[in-house]
Amino acid sequence: MAGIQKKAIVRLLDGGFVCGYLPPADFVESSSVIMMDVAGRIITFSLNDIRWIVYVRYFNSGDLADPEKVGRKSFLGRPRLEGLWVRMTFRDGDVLEGICGSEIGFLHEIVASGGLLCTPPDPRSNALRIYVPRTALTGLELLAVIGSAAKKKPVARPVQDRQPGLFGEG
Repeated sequence: MAGIQKKAIVRLLDGGFVCGYLPPADFVESSSVIMMDVAGRIITFSLNDIRWIVYVRYFNSGDLADPEKVGRKSFLGRPRLEGLWVRMTFRDGDVLEGICGSEIGFLHEIVASGGLLCTPPDPRSNALRIYVPRTALTGLELLAVIGSAAKKKPVARPVQDRQPGLFGEG
């Protein structure tokens, strides 16, 4: 577990959770996640037992029921972030929207890592990024592809042969 480690909370399907540290990417190895908890112990989770993994700003929110504080679970309007706007339906019927990267390998990411990493709807919440294993979902819906605003092409100006003189010369 060398390299950069980020604060994360693993929420299990049975409702329990574990706070610890995970790398920001490539943390799934053969359908399991290896995490270092806050006491420094290494814990292995099966993807089949995980509801979601939330990268958080801080651990000590004081809330023992919802320490990840995801906040809003859907966007109030069209998101301003670029990417794929998705709606995920969990096994218990709960729904979460997010923005996923719009790289060409989006579907490959879901297959290779066993889930998808997205940005949650509430930018002011404790949750920075959410990883959802596909085993925790019953449905995934693509709502929109959001790109950057189209840039206007500059208007072509007629080319003058030479610059006019200062006092009416030539």
